[in-house]
Amino acid sequence: MSAGHDHGHNHGHDHTPAEFNSAFAIGIALNMAFVAIEAGYGWKINSLALLADAGHNLSDVAGLVLAWGGALAGRLQPDARHTYGWKRASILAAFFNALLLLLAMGSLAWEALGRLGSPEATQGWTIIAVAGVGIVVNTATALLFMRGRKGDLNIRGAFLHMAGDALVSLGVVVGGALYLWQGWAWIDPVMSLAIAVIIVAGTWSLFSQSLHLLFDGVPGQVDLAQVRRLLLGLPGVTEVHDLHVWAMGTSQIALTAHLVLAGAGAGTDAVLQEAEHELHEHFDIRHVTLQVESAAYASRCALRTGTACS
Repeated sequence: MSAGHDHGHNHGHDHTPAEFNSAFAIGIALNMAFVAIEAGYGWKINSLALLADAGHNLSDVAGLVLAWGGALAGRLQPDARHTYGWKRASILAAFFNALLLLLAMGSLAWEALGRLGSPEATQGWTIIAVAGVGIVVNTATALLFMRGRKGDLNIRGAFLHMAGDALVSLGVVVGGALYLWQGWAWIDPVMSLAIAVIIVAGTWSLFSQSLHLLFDGVPGQVDLAQVRRLLLGLPGVTEVHDLHVWAMGTSQIALTAHLVLAGAGAGTDAVLQEAEHELHEHFDIRHVTLQVESAAYASRCALRTGTACS
């Protein structure tokens, strides 16, 4: 006997893409306008720090577009060819966004190291003014996503990324101030290197987590040993095998398992109901599929050794 349930339709945060359509649109428009301003002034005054931050903000626009697209794709209904729908689009988008950002920062760091050998003068006040606008834009964009940051990984990623960008822009302001104060021409490439290091440090986690999830790794917030103990603690459950936990997308976790019951058939529905409730409450696992077996059937179930049940 088996049962599967998806509780996702009963919780408000699954409507996040619809609720945050305007936030994504405003955030993308604000950041595109700022990228144009920052890149223009960076080119005009030959500031690598401004150009670096403009490149990063452009990648953030791409990140917002990918997050928006992934969120909307996750709402597409499953069909006969895609029985889970397109939920994994958000994971794939996060992976490619992180990969492109890491490559861009590597290129930036190489250019900054080259400039350290022959630093060039720049315009401190222009840097301060433009980066100051960046603080405002990035903070405003982060605030657009603050409300949904606890309910959806995509939204939380957008919030944290934009909040981090506000801090990076603050670093550029500090660099401009130091140039005005001390006249250090080398401060611009040094700040560029610092920005690259900060972004790589922040992006590496996104890269490794998205790669992990792409290969059906157990999501970081789920302790598989605790899940197994929870299932083994259910009334009548004597064994758990063929346990799998993976991410269907950035906001939904799935689980499948075989439960061996003493005297299977008696109280099966109660066991399934309690299992679904506990997995939801403790691990936020909403898509649960459980197969209930008797001890006799389980003894013939070769899934425990990696093949199929006979």
